[in-house]
Amino acid sequence: MVTKEDISLFAHLMRRTGFGATRDEIETMAEDGYEATVEKLLDYESQEPVDDYTLYRYHPITEVPGGAAAPGQANWLYWMVNTKRPLQEKVALFWHHVFATGNSKVDNCNHLLDQIQMFRDEGMGNYRTLLVKLASDPAMIFWLDNNENHKHAPNENWGRELLELFTLGQGNYTEKDVFECSRAFTGWTIGAKMPRFPYGRHPWIFEYREEDHDNTDKTFLGHVGNFNGEDIIDIILQQPACSKFIARHLYNFFV
Repeated sequence: MVTKEDISLFAHLMRRTGFGATRDEIETMAEDGYEATVEKLLDYESQEPVDDYTLYRYHPITEVPGGAAAPGQANWLYWMVNTKRPLQEKVALFWHHVFATGNSKVDNCNHLLDQIQMFRDEGMGNYRTLLVKLASDPAMIFWLDNNENHKHAPNENWGRELLELFTLGQGNYTEKDVFECSRAFTGWTIGAKMPRFPYGRHPWIFEYREEDHDNTDKTFLGHVGNFNGEDIIDIILQQPACSKFIARHLYNFFV
């Protein structure tokens, strides 16, 4: 028999690991048991993915919204409402909260949706993998101007945000570290690929342009070497401040 305490417990679980649940869903979870429910939440692949073809059938613009924010938002909202993998969507929302990127500047919801899919795919995996994919994500590159970060004219926007907002937090690096980090990510940029349609925005791809990369020694967080972007990420992940930074974000969001 499902008790009031069971209802309260599982409702709380679903508010934390998803976006709530219906009374019938909560009662089914209570009958399955807490451990079985948690295992089901964690095992994404055991649940069917969202049938987004229904969305595209009735609202085709949501598949390739281009610069129109509302269809792009509707696409993700449809996934959050209809998913059988609530924790996967909640984790994607968490990383979007940490690695904030917006259509107000990117003006290309196609790539923002690609970024959300990357959060779905990598959000519960290796943090290094996630950071490397983020650094080569076209929406993030454009959002933080790394396409303007050149060998002879470094742009510090991505380097600063990587250290301050994405990994370490204020007080755990110097202005020199920001500059050296930015130098290591020169050449990480975007290019246009062939569009799917003969109109609208051209999709982007990540490009590494070796000729635009600063291939000289850098001094970063006490380390010296001819670092590239992945080397910088490796050094960041060695810092105790990084694990504390992410743990704090996880606690504040989920607890």
